[in-house]
Amino acid sequence: MKKFLICCFFILCIFSADAQLMTNKSSFSRADSLRGTLSPMRSCYDINYYHLDVKIDVDQKFISGSNEFRFTATRDFDKLQFDLFSNLKIDKVLYKGAELPYQREFNAVFIAFPASIKTGTRDSFTVFYSGNPVIAKNPPWDGGFIFKKDKSGNPWVSVACQGFGASSWWPNKDHQSDEVDSLLISVSVPEGLQDISNGRLRSILKKSGGYTQYNWFVGSPINNYNVSVYIGKYAHWKDTYQGEKGLLTLDFWSLKEDSTQARPHWAADVKPMLKSFEHWFGPYPFYEDGYKLVQAPHLGMEHQSAVAYGNQFKMGYLGNDLSGSGWGLKFDFITIHESGHEWFGNNITTKDVADMWVHEGFTAYSEALFTESEHGKPAAESYVEGIRKNIDNDIPIIGPYQVNKEGSGDMYYKGSNLVHLIRQLINDDEKFRSILRGLNKTFYHQTVTTQQVESYIAKQSGLKLDKIFDQYLRHKDIPTFQYQIKEGKLSYRWIADVKDFDMPLKVTLKPGSFAVIHPSASWKTIQVDKDITNKSFKADPNFYIRIKEGS
Repeated sequence: MKKFLICCFFILCIFSADAQLMTNKSSFSRADSLRGTLSPMRSCYDINYYHLDVKIDVDQKFISGSNEFRFTATRDFDKLQFDLFSNLKIDKVLYKGAELPYQREFNAVFIAFPASIKTGTRDSFTVFYSGNPVIAKNPPWDGGFIFKKDKSGNPWVSVACQGFGASSWWPNKDHQSDEVDSLLISVSVPEGLQDISNGRLRSILKKSGGYTQYNWFVGSPINNYNVSVYIGKYAHWKDTYQGEKGLLTLDFWSLKEDSTQARPHWAADVKPMLKSFEHWFGPYPFYEDGYKLVQAPHLGMEHQSAVAYGNQFKMGYLGNDLSGSGWGLKFDFITIHESGHEWFGNNITTKDVADMWVHEGFTAYSEALFTESEHGKPAAESYVEGIRKNIDNDIPIIGPYQVNKEGSGDMYYKGSNLVHLIRQLINDDEKFRSILRGLNKTFYHQTVTTQQVESYIAKQSGLKLDKIFDQYLRHKDIPTFQYQIKEGKLSYRWIADVKDFDMPLKVTLKPGSFAVIHPSASWKTIQVDKDITNKSFKADPNFYIRIKEGS
């Protein structure tokens, strides 16, 4: 059992990067700032539309093509920045039929226009490029392109680039704050292979040189890192789900050789998942583009309307229960977790990756909410308590801003426990549910900051939560509840990094029940039942805290 838990913990630590290459750094470079900062040469234009047209030579692991940028000027400017990794060659940049001069600095590219583009002007340019993209060594965590073979020896290709950068394989404004309003993805692949990408398939065209072009249109705002390709020999089947906004189309794409196994496995979770998440979070956010689940040559990613699946058709996380509670083996972790990101991560997207706890904390909690929908509230509480063993409390879960750096991997399960703790403080499950749904309605298809999310929850709950958010998000340690019982009296206080931390807590003042007390940084004393001792005293386990006995 101990070896099993250590193995699960190791797996989670790897997974917590969620397709991100970044490692902890105490200092940051010019390249980090160019990537992570919404500089004036990025904020000067708002992306409206991309047409990504790319050809993928599978044998040579080579990509070539173009991306059209359509934008609106947010101020007068004559120079802007877009992004493309330096290992990829810019063949030319066309504007109104003429080539534009450009300069590179690391992975940032600066283009100069022949005349000032005025505020409010809608304009466009097209970048032509080619090269061998970065190959992911251990996808999805290190980011990059994946060139594999299926069990029958057929090519199987995809990409996972969250954090690493969509500009690792296509030119774009690679900053999380600006989601393109709509997108046409044209992918040409060798004849005999298929491409599945985000959104809806518009057409399939025969191209010269033995290639077939698949044209997919995304009608909803989408973040760059969510744009993906899945290339292989796939089986496809359809279904529908009668959801809160009407009939939602469901498309399933597994490798042909795995379709017999995939059909019943996915059917067991997908519709119950949609029912649960629409109940808790509100309507699926992308009815216009549909829901797709696509088998991928890596573990999984939340690619919008084309969720990447690679959990080998096993329950749990590759057959393991990361909670150790038993409940984690009642569902396919990747199907549930990555689909949960359609609400938190894809519908609500943080402007800066430093705030990724909003994506991962709420989505990790979606695992518990799905468990609750299927097996009841005690099962969900057991799951939430169980995942605490995977929390390191190593560094804060909010990272440094403007350098494309996320915080601790604890953003997953510490974030989940923070959401669960707030639910306890609200102490009204319908109000809690209305807040989750309200977040998805208020920030529908928007990019946000953690401050916006924190303020919304505090306002809607009517609670003072600023010190709680600060302690759990901006400090590495959780608060410690210190107590001592002598002669029928309970003395208690909080030990925390946040000054005057005063979170309410449920404890046993008498056997068999919990009552709310209001600890502060200073010692307080109240009477307790004669049967309550230092050994029998408990805090409600739904509160993720440390407990320390003694004065």
